[in-house]
Amino acid sequence: MAVASGTARNTRVPRPRYANVGAFLAAVAAGYESLPKQLRAIARYVETNRARMVVTRITDVAAACAVQPSAVTRFAQRFGFSGYSELQALFRKAFSDGAAPGASYTERIRTMMAEGELQSSPGGITRQLLLANQGALEECALHLDDSALGRAVSLLHDAEHIYVVGVRRSLPAAAYLTYLLEHTAKRVQLVSGLGGTFAGQMRAIGKKDLLVAVSFAPYGKETRFCVRVAEGRGARVLSLTDSAMSPIARAATVTLLVKEASAFSFRSLTNTMCLSQGLFIALASRLELDLDQAVDQGAID
Repeated sequence: MAVASGTARNTRVPRPRYANVGAFLAAVAAGYESLPKQLRAIARYVETNRARMVVTRITDVAAACAVQPSAVTRFAQRFGFSGYSELQALFRKAFSDGAAPGASYTERIRTMMAEGELQSSPGGITRQLLLANQGALEECALHLDDSALGRAVSLLHDAEHIYVVGVRRSLPAAAYLTYLLEHTAKRVQLVSGLGGTFAGQMRAIGKKDLLVAVSFAPYGKETRFCVRVAEGRGARVLSLTDSAMSPIARAATVTLLVKEASAFSFRSLTNTMCLSQGLFIALASRLELDLDQAVDQGAID
């Protein structure tokens, strides 16, 4: 009985054997709702800053999350690590395994940027943006969830009416995805909210319909409203977002995680646009759409 009592008090799960960072973050997302407030903040930070975790100190994480370093240690132990160093080692291994031999030209450009030689010219600025997007594209391809993509295409295929919403930075991606889907026989509507009409445009959504919600931190309140309406009406939700812990993801039937590049404090939409194209082409193939004929007729740019 004494042993059983001691086991009950131990909230730390057994030492994990996560196959990769994605498996660890999936475990974090699955247990997110049961985490205390401080550990939730750390979970969001780790998920959002996964690319920088290889060099981020425990004090940096604590400061960013407004917690004590001991809380970061508790977070690591909550998911079976001995401490922050062991958690960080998982990210460092992923970086080491995924690092491809760098092209000499790319390395020269990066060196020049580090020395400040490209910061003052339009060409230098553009190259930094392109290189940032290149890295983000490679990471996106490496961590692409084929199973989630398949389920997403099934949702698009089975929906009677597809609603697409995205505001502010996400609006171009939502508009582009709507444009692509309009080349199928599906009923598609961009929920633009023109004149404050989000509620009116969402009024007819039903159980056989699908809402595609595109949203990134800090997650537009209008998009969150549309997700709540869809959820309340029994419609399915496909989310394109940056975190499995975002409010858009937690309410979704299927979530596609998109990590974008950031340079000069400007976040790209390159990966989201590519993902939109991939969804459309996969859906069009499933619908047996004659893509060659559509291109010949100039229907697709």
